[in-house]
Amino acid sequence: MMSSARYEAGMETLRKMVSEEILSQTVEHVKKFDPDFSNMIVEFAFGDIYSRPGLDLKQRELITIASLITQGAESQLSFHIHGALKAGLTPKEIVEAVMHCVPYAGFPKALGALGVVMNIFNELGIKHR
Repeated sequence: MMSSARYEAGMETLRKMVSEEILSQTVEHVKKFDPDFSNMIVEFAFGDIYSRPGLDLKQRELITIASLITQGAESQLSFHIHGALKAGLTPKEIVEAVMHCVPYAGFPKALGALGVVMNIFNELGIKHR
């Protein structure tokens, strides 16, 4: 399959967001299972939406983290916590975003998200306080 401009824009955005290792663990992992699904993710989410003007990656990741927390979508949260850190969100801002979701999503979803954040911070050697 030939790469489209949307796909290339999506991959460019993804490379700004996460390391090649994480990119391989996610996008390439899905691509091996179903290339069309992988292309849709790259083209639509990152080529069409994340690449739009108007918000920077830091703002987009903050919105995405909040949205994922309110959905209880912990499986996607790790990718976006890494993206948020690379986009410039501080560990304190990430924890504050999780805390801010408590009154909207509830403690169970926020605590689940905090567990993901704690694991990533531990893996990366990030001290929160």
